[in-house]
Amino acid sequence: MNITIKKRIWCICAFLGPVVGGLSALATQSVAQNAAASVEHPLRTDATSPSRVADPVADEVLRGRVETALHSDPYFYDVHVTVSVEKGAVVLRGFVSSDWDLLDAIRIASRAAGDRRVIDELTIELGGRR
Repeated sequence: MNITIKKRIWCICAFLGPVVGGLSALATQSVAQNAAASVEHPLRTDATSPSRVADPVADEVLRGRVETALHSDPYFYDVHVTVSVEKGAVVLRGFVSSDWDLLDAIRIASRAAGDRRVIDELTIELGGRR
């Protein structure tokens, strides 16, 4: 009887050890993410950091980078899409011809914008006509 109790205790410990270890690693990762999220990006000028003043030169560079990315993508027709930067966020306006093109525009702009927010004000016009 004494051996079965030891086996039970060993089985419980063998099961709970990794569970507790995994939970502590998860808690550590969560704390690290929260700490990283609380640090402001030094170049960020969007609405999440109101103490910073928008830099027109950086905004123009960002706008150009997003426009170039949209134009250089071989599968995206960007003629009806305009890009602007407002309060540090990239704004896409105009129209695209399908849901797929809308998602492509947001994906391409997000990659080019880096950590900046991308605001979608695009409309879908089937067949490319308004």
